[in-house]
Amino acid sequence: MLINNAGALIAQAMMTLSHLTKRAPILGIGAGERMNIDPYGLDPSDPVGRLEEALQIIRQCFYGSGPITFSGKHFKLERATMDLKPASGRTPQIWVAGHGRRMLGLTGRYGDGWYPTVVASPDEYATKLEAVRIAARNAGRDPGSIVPALHRFLVVGQAESEVRAMLGTKVIRALGLMAPADLWRQAGVAHPFGEDFNPLVDFVPDRYDRQTMNDAIDAVPNEVLTEGPLLWGTPEQVVAKLRSFRAAGLRHVVLAPVSGLVSRRAALYSLRATGKIARALAH
Repeated sequence: MLINNAGALIAQAMMTLSHLTKRAPILGIGAGERMNIDPYGLDPSDPVGRLEEALQIIRQCFYGSGPITFSGKHFKLERATMDLKPASGRTPQIWVAGHGRRMLGLTGRYGDGWYPTVVASPDEYATKLEAVRIAARNAGRDPGSIVPALHRFLVVGQAESEVRAMLGTKVIRALGLMAPADLWRQAGVAHPFGEDFNPLVDFVPDRYDRQTMNDAIDAVPNEVLTEGPLLWGTPEQVVAKLRSFRAAGLRHVVLAPVSGLVSRRAALYSLRATGKIARALAH
């Protein structure tokens, strides 16, 4: 019998997917965002604790044999049968979106990949990657088996002046609201949604009216855009920045071009530029 079996259901879906793909599918997972929790009446308490139990269950489903019994604070399984197994050679990978101390620890203990979003600099990346690797070693795992990855929103143009003009548009400046509050403090101002606002977790769009959003966007300091986790520049500048992250340990980057929010022309160029960047990084 399965009781409150979110982890088992996720594992079952991923193992089903492994029979439909040519490569091992990747489960990207994190502690959750309030926009996907609060409006639906779900319990937002102890998100990292819930995630840790879910990861334990998922890994047991992927690699265990026989009925699974698990008794945690949030999830319970009583001799849960998981007859479905991953396709041969395609056991799903678990990539954890970890940023804080506890999440980095979970990544090292249970993850096959580390997939952060708001790491701003190569130095910060190297420091947090080392925390992941220490947690892996302490858990008896091979730190080198965990893929150091990175997700980046990308604003790219043919000339730096063009890119800086895009950074000044309202739609791109809005992305600055998703920068961590400590990055705002470094710029000498408080985040308009609160000193301790965590945009990855706390942002629920429906809670802000248009005027509140407009005022918040106007308050975004330029430093938050240019020095924060937004990747911007010409293709050559972007490649140089990513090579700095590669020197800090990065092995896999996922680029999400957002230039297309500005214009159709920018969208078409960003797609060509992303291919150019990928080819340059392959060498």
